[in-house]
Amino acid sequence: MKIFMIGTQRSGSNLLRLMVNQAPDIAAPHPPHILERFAPLLPIYGDLSVEGNFCRLLDDVVHMVEVNPVPWGVSFDRADIRRRCRDNSLVAIFGSVMDRMAEAQGKPDWMCKSLANVHFLPEIERYFGSEARYLYLYRDGRDVCLSFMKAVVGEKTAFHIGRQWNVEQQLALKCGERVPGAQYFSLSYETLTGNPEPALRKLCEWLGIAFRAEMLDFHNSDEAGRTASSGKMWENVRKPVMADNSRKWLKGMTQDQIIDFESVAGESLTALGYPLEFVGKTCPARSYDAAAVAALDAENKRLKGAAREELSPEDAAARKPQEDLLARIRSRTAQPA
Repeated sequence: MKIFMIGTQRSGSNLLRLMVNQAPDIAAPHPPHILERFAPLLPIYGDLSVEGNFCRLLDDVVHMVEVNPVPWGVSFDRADIRRRCRDNSLVAIFGSVMDRMAEAQGKPDWMCKSLANVHFLPEIERYFGSEARYLYLYRDGRDVCLSFMKAVVGEKTAFHIGRQWNVEQQLALKCGERVPGAQYFSLSYETLTGNPEPALRKLCEWLGIAFRAEMLDFHNSDEAGRTASSGKMWENVRKPVMADNSRKWLKGMTQDQIIDFESVAGESLTALGYPLEFVGKTCPARSYDAAAVAALDAENKRLKGAAREELSPEDAAARKPQEDLLARIRSRTAQPA
């Protein structure tokens, strides 16, 4: 069983993966975001049917995993990973790496919590077929927005965050319409944190595994400790479930920011049952001409740069090996097609 968590970051995915990782049959590591990071780089490698090109990609992917900020503690043999690949594709390398990781942990199944996999569903569905399970984790997008505004990663204006969040929710919802019902399960962050045991019992029933009390004790696990010590962004995983961590956007976002978010993401907020606060009630949805978008792009870039400057030396050091690897890859000349 290959479980793909889909949706948008800052929705409780680390919380849920640590809970699921407590199951004896499912390995759920901190992800190096293989598909998200390497898909844009594929033109550099050229034709993957050429063995040298494919093996170069494979080596870089494995290297990325080996320098993940939260260590996996798994050794990889490149030749073994190559033998596991059923075709010459990025998703095949990803699957082989995940299979090896689960095998090293003595677990038959795995879960990838890289929510950006929602952008690669056609390829995932093609390669994994009926083995795949899609776990859609969602949260009120305005709380997601507020979280991104405070984080060192991601977009920074309500317009940009809302636009991305809306696209990703629509992709996840369409996945639920497309794949067989037994392969798809949706769960809200608010349900998970408000009533964790019943929510986990339903999830375990869908996965075909037994609920274990240790899932609620995730914060005391070794994996939670490794994750929390690897970056400020993940320090909350050392705490028990925070039942009061919702609707913070009401105080944390300005009215202008909320209207921006609802203007570009109202479709998904409504589809998921989150009432709009302003748009359609006290004001219409905003429209954005080219000049407005350009101004928002400039502000988003400025805020992202400021967030990067606030990164602690420890966090920067943990991220540097992966960033250096990606920089080296980008500096290469593209291989002939």
